[in-house]
Amino acid sequence: MKKLSIIVLVLLLVASIFVSGCASNDKSNVTELKFGYQPSTHQIAYMTAAEKGWWKQDLASYGVKDITEKSFPTGDPEMVALKTGDIDVAYVGAAPVITAISQGVDAKIVAPVQINGSSLVLRSEYKYESPKDLKGRTIATYPPGTIQDTVLREWLKKNGLDPDKDVSIRPMTAGDAITAISANTSGKPAVDAAFLPEPSPTVIEKQGAGRTVVKSGQMDPNHACCVLVVSGKLIKEHPDIVEQIIKTHINATEYNNAHMDEAAQIFSNKTSVDLETVKTSLKEWDGAWITDPSLVEDSTVNYSKTQYDLGYISKTLTKDDIFDTSFYDKAVSGK
Repeated sequence: MKKLSIIVLVLLLVASIFVSGCASNDKSNVTELKFGYQPSTHQIAYMTAAEKGWWKQDLASYGVKDITEKSFPTGDPEMVALKTGDIDVAYVGAAPVITAISQGVDAKIVAPVQINGSSLVLRSEYKYESPKDLKGRTIATYPPGTIQDTVLREWLKKNGLDPDKDVSIRPMTAGDAITAISANTSGKPAVDAAFLPEPSPTVIEKQGAGRTVVKSGQMDPNHACCVLVVSGKLIKEHPDIVEQIIKTHINATEYNNAHMDEAAQIFSNKTSVDLETVKTSLKEWDGAWITDPSLVEDSTVNYSKTQYDLGYISKTLTKDDIFDTSFYDKAVSGK
């Protein structure tokens, strides 16, 4: 009888472990997904999917009932939020992802969002014929470790300018940079130029505060910019949800490319940027919304080398350190 009791207890324990294991991977365990994004035209795919209700609709069958979002001014605080679990999914620049992963953040790029799409705007009263004309100028851009900071510094170096000595680079959010280049203090603007993602350069031009002199695609042709990143926890515990996130992202990207005016309206509604300004930005920018990881892998790995050379990270990262493209492959194979 005692032997039988022991056997029963063992069987109950095994059953308990099995049920617990199944429950930990149960889709219904994730009832809320938290998205992070930035208010630039680079990331309209997120906004369109949210506006159309696609995130909630497409993820409902996986037990997800609520989609929440948080807007960030730049990539660094967004990656901090991903690390702390305040968000699960991020539309963010590839460069901040590299910095975060190098610091131990458990996350992967699973798909690209767009390439190029930033511009250097110079005050109208200053001449510009070559990068050498920027010597002695003050340039506002996103903080160290961002796409804009990384691309700008590398471009200046390639053109014989020391980004720490020949120019003064001031880290700012888009809003602060627009104010700084537009405002005059004692007859002089706070900064001479700004290197920002669209639509901010177009906003500056519309205000008459400056003109675009170089686009980021000229600095680094077809360079990676924004990407879709998910937490390692979501990848490990709910790979089916990750695959669906990519499918929805692809759908939204394709929709935006086919309905540019509607995409502009969605962005304008989301951010209160004037609709005509958004349309002008999308007409004149050098960016492109994409979804195929192969288009940005080499460029993103190069960012790792650049950030290492700049002293932002202690070691370079490999493609496997940064990307997990298996979900994209599954998503498109079933289309």
